[in-house]
Amino acid sequence: MTDSAEPQPTGHDPVAVVDCGTNTTRLLIDDGKGLGLRLLRITGLGRGVDAGGRLRDDAIGRVVDVLEEYREIIEDRQATAVRAVATSAARDAANGAAFLRRAGDALGVEVELLDGESEAAYGFAGATAGLDGAHAGPVLVLDIGGGSTELAYGTPSASTRPDNAASVDMGSVRWTERFLASDPPRPEELSSAISVARLHLDDIDREHPVIGRTAAAARLVGVAGTVTTVAAVEIGLDPYDPEVIDGFVLTRAAAEDVFRTLATERLVDRIHNPGLHVDRAPVIVGGCCILVAVMRHWDIDECLVRERDLLDGIAAELREAQASPAAELREAQASPAAELREAQASPAAELREAQASPAGSDHAAR
Repeated sequence: MTDSAEPQPTGHDPVAVVDCGTNTTRLLIDDGKGLGLRLLRITGLGRGVDAGGRLRDDAIGRVVDVLEEYREIIEDRQATAVRAVATSAARDAANGAAFLRRAGDALGVEVELLDGESEAAYGFAGATAGLDGAHAGPVLVLDIGGGSTELAYGTPSASTRPDNAASVDMGSVRWTERFLASDPPRPEELSSAISVARLHLDDIDREHPVIGRTAAAARLVGVAGTVTTVAAVEIGLDPYDPEVIDGFVLTRAAAEDVFRTLATERLVDRIHNPGLHVDRAPVIVGGCCILVAVMRHWDIDECLVRERDLLDGIAAELREAQASPAAELREAQASPAAELREAQASPAAELREAQASPAGSDHAAR
């Protein structure tokens, strides 16, 4: 994880994106060159939400503290556009709206609630950006979060939006709390976690046949903490370096090997694995259960690991908006009709439109 906040000169206007996730609170400051500045704090916003249905006060406090820190960094970097989103934990929690208000006050920017399919669409746009000719053809983007898992299928050369996307309520935090009570997890706990994950993937096959029919033949592209951590542990990467992780090919055999290693260790031993952040160690086995379930279910042999994800998809949209002449941008912001056209041009909205059209009849209502 990149953790330097020292300003760097650039010829591009930087944009900032913040993601308040179930397990992490992340910041990307992107100037359109390289991987940008990426900060991550493990704040555990969604701990206990699966069972209790509410965000805990202490978890909200941790996120608010980090957002205040990020606000200073964003101001120091002089970001010209900022967007902040919240995902699975805030979607599920009864007090999600109250959290969004507190988060927005801390950051100084409204924090919007992102639905699962929009999360998948932006993740696809970010993960597939810059893929070279060696990775041409259809891809399946897998984003294992703390509370949900997003899957998006499409051909990057044809569009920045996927042809089909799905969001499933399974993630590293949710699976750990629901299935893995023992330390280390008992074999029957691990078996249950993987089996239930595969039942959810059966649902994907039925409800999203575009994904189900094509997953095995597509290039699997994995993003977010579980996949990047498994790759880092496989390499023994310490300290973490996103430049090394981005583009790494994680084989199924390696993923299974890392899973067996981490799942059979007690937490006090697991934390010593090079490449595993100590604060992610409590939930990494739950995430591994989902990763191996996906690779087993569709018989996928390898996964291209990317650091680019949801944050990058949103950042690209912000940069595209900035590319308009200032007068046109002001006019667009003042026009409801133009706002609608701009919204329909976003990867998430295009996906929803495509899935609602007769051509998207393969997409079944969830």
